[in-house]
Amino acid sequence: MYPNRHICQALEEMRACYETRNFAALLGLIEEVQSMANRMESGLEDNRDLKKLTEDRQRLSEQVDKLRAERDKLQPPAVEIEWEEEDE
Repeated sequence: MYPNRHICQALEEMRACYETRNFAALLGLIEEVQSMANRMESGLEDNRDLKKLTEDRQRLSEQVDKLRAERDKLQPPAVEIEWEEEDE
């Protein structure tokens, strides 16, 4: 497969195969188009999943912040203990 090759280029080659009635390369072109289309579909699904996970992370982060604020409200403030140094 060529770098930066698009489905449209492969489809144009398929049309050329049909026009010339030379179907020798057709099976390879079909596989190439199917492979590119599968990668595009996978990329779309990955983007959808990434968006959903980002929204979930934001929602959970907000919940954690609320729970931390509630915890801090319920916990008594920490008291610092000052230790006296003993003279020897």
